[in-house]
Amino acid sequence: MSAPALEAPARARRRTPRRTWIALGVLALFVLAGLLGPVLHPYDAVATDLPSRLLPPGSRTEDGSLAWLGTDQLGRDLLANVLAGSRVSLVVGLATVVLGGAAGLLVGLVSGYFGGWPDAVLSRIGDVQLAFPSILLAILLAGVLGPSLTNIVITLAVTRWVIFARVVRASALSARELEYVNSARLLGAGHLRILLRHILPSCWQPLLVAGTVQVGLTMVAEASLSFLGLGVPVDEASWGATVSLGRDYLGSAWWISTVPALALALVVLCVGAVGDAFRDASDPRAQL
Repeated sequence: MSAPALEAPARARRRTPRRTWIALGVLALFVLAGLLGPVLHPYDAVATDLPSRLLPPGSRTEDGSLAWLGTDQLGRDLLANVLAGSRVSLVVGLATVVLGGAAGLLVGLVSGYFGGWPDAVLSRIGDVQLAFPSILLAILLAGVLGPSLTNIVITLAVTRWVIFARVVRASALSARELEYVNSARLLGAGHLRILLRHILPSCWQPLLVAGTVQVGLTMVAEASLSFLGLGVPVDEASWGATVSLGRDYLGSAWWISTVPALALALVVLCVGAVGDAFRDASDPRAQL
């Protein structure tokens, strides 16, 4: 094999950390924007100013302030709206993964370790839920519970716990037959001790990989529900709701829908890149 052919994989491996660092940098800016948005840009995201409506990016409002990203059809500052929407996406994404991951971890441990009828019952419940498209199930639950930040987290956690449960179940099934687990069982260790000391540590890595990927997918799901009017209330900013409200102004005020849509796409792509890098780093076969 020629030298250039041997150097190509090495160059590919060297480019991967660079993309990962860029993605991490973008996500860090996203988190800082969500946490420090009111300090960096102290404007009310839902305050209306009709004389300053539909101003393009870089325009001056009636009070003389600069609208960096323009204003929407109600005169609301789009930059403040995007910063507030990033906070909502961050809270929903992390809270959903934590809540759904905790439920999936518990179900997966019980199902994978004990097997038998608990595994059969829990697996069939998961199969029934997976038979329905997750977005349709989310629309149904959100419509029943009503628009609320808490309700949207509960809704998305209900649609996501099965994914975490299957990941943990697969790890628990393989870990329960290992020699050190059998040795602990022969020495008289109880089920709880074996689960916490021997089975659970082997489940953390795949669970974290799945959680990293699901953060981005959860943000997309929240934006989709807010786009349909089933997400956060109207008095809170959301990227999906802003995109929905700007549909009628795509020809005259394209920035209303374009800016939050680009922000969502960029964040989801970076989350996916970090999730892929984390998966490759945790999988020894990917490093061969």
